[in-house]
Amino acid sequence: MPVAVITGASKGFGRALTEALVGREWTVVVDARSVADLEGAFSGSAQVDAVPGDVADAAHRAELAEAARRHGGVDLLVNNASTLGPMPGLDRYPLDELATVYRVNTFAPLALTQLLLPDLVAAQGTVVNVSSDAAVEAYPGWGGYGSAKAALDQLTAVLGAEQPSILAYAFDPGDMRTDMHQQAFPGEDISDRPEPATVVPALLRLLDERPPSGRYRAADLLASAPAWAPA
Repeated sequence: MPVAVITGASKGFGRALTEALVGREWTVVVDARSVADLEGAFSGSAQVDAVPGDVADAAHRAELAEAARRHGGVDLLVNNASTLGPMPGLDRYPLDELATVYRVNTFAPLALTQLLLPDLVAAQGTVVNVSSDAAVEAYPGWGGYGSAKAALDQLTAVLGAEQPSILAYAFDPGDMRTDMHQQAFPGEDISDRPEPATVVPALLRLLDERPPSGRYRAADLLASAPAWAPA
């Protein structure tokens, strides 16, 4: 049975992806900061190993790695946990908050990848770093989050070049109806955004067809014709 590690899995895209992989007979090690949310999402599932904690904490990352190895290794790592951070202009962006955004969105995914890389190499596995269109588009107010995701995209690209025995994908899911997206648009109706479960098939296509390492958009992956040119 293949093993995946998915961070930020109690809600939204992480939860929907976990449920899809469980349906494919995967064992999934998941985390989230809220114990109640994590246990509520997956209580009773023998295929889900829930390890609550903050992915920005080194001790917690070690617990995730240990949990995965108890199941025999790691075939897939999905760095999904993110924080939006504040959204002022860059002229007023508090640098301590920027450091927190980078710790969660950029440094933690790399640190967890470093921990699990021997297992991923042994399995010829896959790393998926969940990105955003804010990594490639200049949206006012998105300088902190967008620049952290842009840095994560570049780390993903270099990882793919340095580690040819694994696949490294920066995956841009597009807008989704999630708590974090609502946080970015307080008071607005975001019910027109797609549910995370509708985006999961795009990532499953990456896992099934295994194109070259690179940056891929869900919108392209959900198109009827394959287009294996990274975005």
